[in-house]
Amino acid sequence: QVGHLEEQYQDWVHQPIVSKEGPRFFANDVLEFLTRTKWWAVPLIWLPVVCWCLNTSIQMGHTVPEVALMVVAGIFIWTLVEYVLHRYLFHIDTKSYWTNTAHYLLHGCHHKHPMDGLRLVFPPTAAAILCYPFWNFVKLFTTTTTTPGVFGGGLLGYVIYDCTHYYLHHAQPSSDPAKYLKKYHLNHHFRIQNKGFGITSTLWDHVFGTLPSTKTADKSS
Repeated sequence: QVGHLEEQYQDWVHQPIVSKEGPRFFANDVLEFLTRTKWWAVPLIWLPVVCWCLNTSIQMGHTVPEVALMVVAGIFIWTLVEYVLHRYLFHIDTKSYWTNTAHYLLHGCHHKHPMDGLRLVFPPTAAAILCYPFWNFVKLFTTTTTTPGVFGGGLLGYVIYDCTHYYLHHAQPSSDPAKYLKKYHLNHHFRIQNKGFGITSTLWDHVFGTLPSTKTADKSS
């Protein structure tokens, strides 16, 4: 149905409904199940993969300190990927039936129902599919023995991102930096959706000029 909103879709999807549960996507129970994910499934599924990747680089001859540097590099790369995906894919401007529908399934539902805890983290099936292009992206600037370590660091960055995202929506942090990040992210949802694309940090919003104005941020406090 959202596809038929055409040019009105973008205005509609950025008027959030604060409810604990969003709408059903599919009549098929299996497909519907694949769109709903408990937050703890992310670390449960992906942290073992992270460990395997790091161990692979160690088995290939790298020391633990060297692999630790790979992890830092991978996390740093992920923060940029996180920003680029959120800004340019998740917030792409759509108007047609199919693009509106695809956007709603990908990210629009999260903006329409930001407190839906089962559609907040990325479904494992979709994440597994995206691992392949991310692995090939990392291979572009790493060696055979460092690719697993850097990829593992990036995957760890993803786990941190998804768990942080859930925490910012559903926890009540009392001190910074978590308290600041929660205000920052909810400001993105409820006040100015075309700014503040960072989740785990505001670094790339500073770099690329998408930091919300101080006045706007103060209003959300």
